[in-house]
Amino acid sequence: MADEDVSPQSSYHRDAIKTSVHNTSAQRRRQLAVAVGKERREALIRTKRLCREALFDDNEASLEGNMNIDEERAVLNAQASQIIEDLKSAMTYQGKGAAQKKVEALRAVRRLLSKSEIPPVKAALQAGAVPLLVQCLSFGSPDEQLLEAAWCLTNIAAGEPEETKSLVPALPLLVAHLGEKSSVPVAEQCAWALGNVAGEGDELRNILLAQGALLPLARLMMSDKGSTARTASWALSNLIKGPQPNAATELIRIKGVLDAIIQHLRNLDDELATEVAWVIVYLSALSEAAVSLLVKSDVVHLLVEKLAASESLQLLIPVLRTLGNLVAADSYMTDMVLVVGHNTTNQILLGLIKCLKSEHRVLKKEAAWVLSNIAAGSVGHKELIFSSEATPLMIHLLSSAPFDIRKEVAYTLGNLCVAPAKNAEQPSIIVHHLVALVNRECISAFIHLVRSADIQSAKLGLQFLELVMRGMPNGEGPKLVEREDGIDAMERFQFHENEEMRNMANGLVDKYFGEDYGLDE
Repeated sequence: MADEDVSPQSSYHRDAIKTSVHNTSAQRRRQLAVAVGKERREALIRTKRLCREALFDDNEASLEGNMNIDEERAVLNAQASQIIEDLKSAMTYQGKGAAQKKVEALRAVRRLLSKSEIPPVKAALQAGAVPLLVQCLSFGSPDEQLLEAAWCLTNIAAGEPEETKSLVPALPLLVAHLGEKSSVPVAEQCAWALGNVAGEGDELRNILLAQGALLPLARLMMSDKGSTARTASWALSNLIKGPQPNAATELIRIKGVLDAIIQHLRNLDDELATEVAWVIVYLSALSEAAVSLLVKSDVVHLLVEKLAASESLQLLIPVLRTLGNLVAADSYMTDMVLVVGHNTTNQILLGLIKCLKSEHRVLKKEAAWVLSNIAAGSVGHKELIFSSEATPLMIHLLSSAPFDIRKEVAYTLGNLCVAPAKNAEQPSIIVHHLVALVNRECISAFIHLVRSADIQSAKLGLQFLELVMRGMPNGEGPKLVEREDGIDAMERFQFHENEEMRNMANGLVDKYFGEDYGLDE
């Protein structure tokens, strides 16, 4: 994931330590950041969006409620075929009022594609909608016509994958209308359509990037008009989401982009800040060049302010995701920005504690993820977390929360117990942290992880048991593990198909309980 011209700070990654919990989370999370970010986004906000504003006249009657889905679909399909035929007629009409006739036909198409939960996109495509709409996008056409045509394409692009792919012939004109020759409303609607196309997947994203969509979308994101900046930011987040870092690196290097990000984060518009925060999620997940610029700007401070002050679930998720990405990716973030004792560091910790207390499951999980990356840092950062309210909250979540949250919390608590290792050395144990966790009955929770079907979680549980058996004072560790049936949990891997897990578990049993343990039973 190396980019050109990356500073020494941004190329620094904490290596995973196989024999302990330590810093496994930082590198693991760095690699999974894009996939997890995409999962979070799609759980809350559709990657593609149907454009529904101002769709109906007051006297329009909805078909819904008067017929079942199959009946409604049949009626809508028939209407689509007829309306596309009407558009064809309007396109060839040369008499008085020809321009208005074309706009009215386009408006009828747009309304039909917008007013139902099952828009008849397939029927419209089969009737030949795309070539007509592309023709309606030609430069020199009235703005009203351009806007209606782009709106129709936006809603076609919000459909099924094959429906979205049918818009490839329209992409060059949609990209071209992002430029200065088009009015702001037309450019914004085209950006919306392109955002839907980019949301479909890598193939269409690559086509859009090859056709030059990145630069004009970036310029639209710099707009002072809130709706334009929001739409462009959303489209950009779909366009750069990877998995390759090239687009993210190119975006952050466009003059004015970083300044626009900072300006929009300072804005009181939470919806705008949310869309911009998703852009930063993918910048920080994919591009080391972007990370290096972001951590040395005001972005971190502004994100921390949002974390502390906002109650918006939609905003807090990308804020947490970005902060976690930055901590995992760049030592400058922990060494120079999250300095123990500084206000920014205290603010982020308080914000994370707020999220751990939240009723929203996703916030708890994201907050624990960020804490796991901070806890993979210096001893000072570990002490800061350990001495805060976050630790008792996480101990409670370790035994009571849903599995995915328990897993994230376990990474953090495990990282609190080991000091950073030098080179390939085995990390030393922070004994008073480990003892405190054991005294709070954390061993049984980690043994539950060992018994889980998830291999990563089971490995994490084994790593913590290793810390207990190696690090507890007076050699008490093995007895404590045995008392909690830890040996039985480890022995499930005695003949396991996963060689790493088999060797790890058998090695721990042999080392701390003897090679002949259990043979006489």
